[in-house]
Amino acid sequence: MPTVQVSGVEVAYARVGHGPPLVLAHGAGLDGRMWQPQLTGLADEFTVVAWDEPGAGRSSDLPAGFGLPDFAHCLAAVIEAVGLGPAHVAGLSWGGTVVLELYRHHPELVRTLLLVDTYAGWKGSLAPEEVAARVEGAKRMLAEPPEKFDPRLPGLFAGAPPAAFASLLDDMARDVRPESLRAQLSMMAEADERDLLPHIAVPTLLLWGELDVRSPLAVARAFQEAIPGSDLVVLPGAGHISNLETPERFSSAVREFCRGHA
Repeated sequence: MPTVQVSGVEVAYARVGHGPPLVLAHGAGLDGRMWQPQLTGLADEFTVVAWDEPGAGRSSDLPAGFGLPDFAHCLAAVIEAVGLGPAHVAGLSWGGTVVLELYRHHPELVRTLLLVDTYAGWKGSLAPEEVAARVEGAKRMLAEPPEKFDPRLPGLFAGAPPAAFASLLDDMARDVRPESLRAQLSMMAEADERDLLPHIAVPTLLLWGELDVRSPLAVARAFQEAIPGSDLVVLPGAGHISNLETPERFSSAVREFCRGHA
């Protein structure tokens, strides 16, 4: 995998295909491998880039004091390293919050935004009691001894995890670093990106699983109200990790949107 160095942090990313750049940011407790269907399915038309954010996959550990803006600056460095100009930038769940922060600091690098089953931070999208419950659940999970630690958050799929990606999900779960997940969930709990949403001035697609219980459709509709001219596409039967549950429909929606804003 190619890498880029950002202030002493080594950031790895996969790059396949040719055409306009499409950059994909993964969720918490996952890494760039979660985009496997899109890396194979969209490379005929796009330069598809899936990063392993700092602290995940093949990237180096999180430095002390690393914050949400640091994730954004690292993602900006990946886009600059690809060298194809402003990118279509997609983020799922926690990755969507990172992508919003990227737009806050580096709007010149963003051709379009694709916000997938995401949040304006938990604080920005969920009721305070729901945030508190998630924080407590994360604390219990992270307090488990190593032999019992399971980083898979509840409610990721509408039903059972898709069988075609079961081994991939297991592999990613085994590679999760608890300290990274702790940092991701802590930042997500405190993040509130609502002030940014009315100022987004690039075409924006909201791509949501119909049955997402972690970021329900009400969150998507709040995004749609706040972001001028944004479009909402709902994927029937999909939950929170919609790109793996309905990969063909997901990739088709991404392709159509990016084609329309080449």
